[in-house]
Amino acid sequence: MDNSQQLSISVVMPAYNAVNLLPKVLTPLMEMLASGEVQEVIVVDDQSPDATAAEARKMGATVLTTPVNGGPGAARNLAAEQARGDILWFVDSDVIAWPGGAAKIRAAFAEEGVDAVFGSYDTTPAGTPWFSRYKNLMHRFYHQHANRDSTTFWAGCGAVRADVFRKIGGFDVETYKVPSIEDIELGYRVRSNGGRIVVVPDLLGKHLKVWTVRNGIHTDIFRRALPWSRLMIAREGLTNDLNTSTGERVKAVVAGLLLLSVLGLVVAPSIWPWTLGLLALAFALNWSLFQFFRENGGAWFALKAVLYHQLYYVYSAGAFAWCLFEYHILGRKDRLHVP
Repeated sequence: MDNSQQLSISVVMPAYNAVNLLPKVLTPLMEMLASGEVQEVIVVDDQSPDATAAEARKMGATVLTTPVNGGPGAARNLAAEQARGDILWFVDSDVIAWPGGAAKIRAAFAEEGVDAVFGSYDTTPAGTPWFSRYKNLMHRFYHQHANRDSTTFWAGCGAVRADVFRKIGGFDVETYKVPSIEDIELGYRVRSNGGRIVVVPDLLGKHLKVWTVRNGIHTDIFRRALPWSRLMIAREGLTNDLNTSTGERVKAVVAGLLLLSVLGLVVAPSIWPWTLGLLALAFALNWSLFQFFRENGGAWFALKAVLYHQLYYVYSAGAFAWCLFEYHILGRKDRLHVP
């Protein structure tokens, strides 16, 4: 028998104020438990003021409660201390795991040297406003086009060997006191420990979160771009994968030039041919993204999404430039903490 088939899986779900989500997200996991696909389903209630713990217990999950509200990283660490499985499968409380995920995880771990795997969102997120669809579909696009051997990790629907997770100390909840890039940083340590991280494109989950422009930009800058830039500058440098690949950097430069040309039209209207040329170049460079958005939301949605994506490039690149400045010029080499 393939040894991968013998690997037991503990599903770990951190939850806060998730009582209304549990019927959707916990039901498929409990069905996997009933069919023997996973060994246990652990819900860690992070001091929710609602009935999250009671509802999870009622549905049949093993329920743990954090001593204080510490965020998803601390909740996952607590579950890992007591989990019985060989594999820790992390599923967020706003993600509906697709059927068959356990088998896909076992198959990936059967490969030589694999210590962690992760998947992506599906093409039908719950949020219907255009910006929410853009955010969730963009996440899927990057994961579906990522290198199979990844340099990072994603805990929304990802799994790691339990012994490796414990050996490297779990999620860093001292540096990342709020939900941020603690999963990316964990991935760095998995690789430093000699393990492979692979992307499994058909390990899917449906994201239930509804994004707004305000919380999307705040998350992009303060919970992703700034802390990830600081981590890359301090440890790994830029990687040629996901949204930090060489191609993405070229697109960010074009987006920056496009924005400058648009602003320049105010004082020099005659530069409009340059603006149109840069706009055409931006769409050419992002054509596969445009096609993906069009297939999953129509042409008008794709047009808005790709135009907004140019702004995303600008503020993400700006965050990286600021972090280079503070690290090399201001000498702030210890600014990894996310308050």
